[in-house]
Amino acid sequence: MKVIVPVKRVLDYNVKARVKSDQSGVDLANVKMSMNPFDEISIEQAVKLKESGTASETVVVSIGPAKAQETIRTGLAMGIDRGIHVQTDEDLEPLAIAKILQSICKDESPDLVILGKQAIDNDYGATGGMLAALMNWPIASAANSMEQSGSELTVVKEVDGGLQTVKLQTPAVITTDLRLNEPRYASLPNIMKAKKKPIDAKTPSDLGVDTAPRLKTIKVTEPEARKSGIKVEDTAQLVDKLKNEAGVI
Repeated sequence: MKVIVPVKRVLDYNVKARVKSDQSGVDLANVKMSMNPFDEISIEQAVKLKESGTASETVVVSIGPAKAQETIRTGLAMGIDRGIHVQTDEDLEPLAIAKILQSICKDESPDLVILGKQAIDNDYGATGGMLAALMNWPIASAANSMEQSGSELTVVKEVDGGLQTVKLQTPAVITTDLRLNEPRYASLPNIMKAKKKPIDAKTPSDLGVDTAPRLKTIKVTEPEARKSGIKVEDTAQLVDKLKNEAGVI
């Protein structure tokens, strides 16, 4: 079984995002970037499938600028076999990304595509569903456990009020939630080995994909600053504030 894992280079989750002065987007100059945390979980799941003998080959794919190769190398250091880099400096929408992945899937013929349920920079959460629709494959989204028996996958996900269990046949798309696994740290020997693993370079035009945007960002603004709290002298004053100022009771 071949597994493809798309990953995205995003602003590191420990870094406080700053909006550009012209409100055209988030300022990414001279800030730490890293792999999307949900994609780290996808990488770990693919490596586990390879280690168990279920997967015969794993491929990490990233679509983005030249520095996205660093994100691919991270995946290779975690245990992925090889990489594909689709280089573009455009900020692509989910549909364009899904079309690029569709073209790669047609070339690679994977049995399974595992990707994070969303990227933390835009929170669209749409790429997995769009890819499944374009490929006419079943999808199990936001998986927090996954078992495989032959070509059948059993996936459990959290829903309001409980758990939902679904079964699907490969080829399929799986999107990962935080509870699926705990991503490993890449060891120094594996980091060194990753430098020798192959990365194929492509562009959207090589794949014949139209990446013209369909959405236009009008402006990006920071959320309103939270108002400071106050101290009350007693319970009676607290109830008065909640009733007359906050309108809670």
